[in-house]
Amino acid sequence: MTVIGLTGSFGSGKTFVASIFESLGAKVIDADKAAHKAIKKGTGAYGRIVALFGEDILDGRNEVDRKKLGKIVFADKALLKRLNGIVHPQVIKYIKGEVRRARSDAGVLVIDAPLLVEADLAGLVDKLVVVKCSKTKQVERCEKKFCLKKGEVLRRIASQIPLRRKMAMADYVIENSQAKLETRKQVRKLWEEMSWR
Repeated sequence: MTVIGLTGSFGSGKTFVASIFESLGAKVIDADKAAHKAIKKGTGAYGRIVALFGEDILDGRNEVDRKKLGKIVFADKALLKRLNGIVHPQVIKYIKGEVRRARSDAGVLVIDAPLLVEADLAGLVDKLVVVKCSKTKQVERCEKKFCLKKGEVLRRIASQIPLRRKMAMADYVIENSQAKLETRKQVRKLWEEMSWR
């Protein structure tokens, strides 16, 4: 099994690129989905988050309302760090377990993780692929997909390691500012060129 780390910046289109890899036969681990599961009601992380932020961050079903929580933490770096300290260990444990189980299999495993570099997971992967796009596109996509205001999007982008630093670490860079067809072509070309398959 070859492990590809797939990362980028908020709104750069990692999930779309991951879906293309999946359509080509790769198994995908979605770190965002793992993070969502980690904060579900009944988990240890849920209890710690509610204790830290209060019940105002809960929705009508007493689950963590990620939009409410996001507004708080992306406006306060110290609180974001504390939240990451609760959630990241759970996600990292899950990803490491999945990689360990998959290592003896054939094929390709893609770890789709926006904070792959920030969470020190780059050492787990054989190749690092970074998805990039223009900041204008990032803002436009996030405003539409997440119903966020421009300032909120920019704060989330600023909370991550700058894209140029991730690109400097990358084995491959996918440009995702153009039409989806162009991105598909790049991913297919990369897949065909992969010498590690």
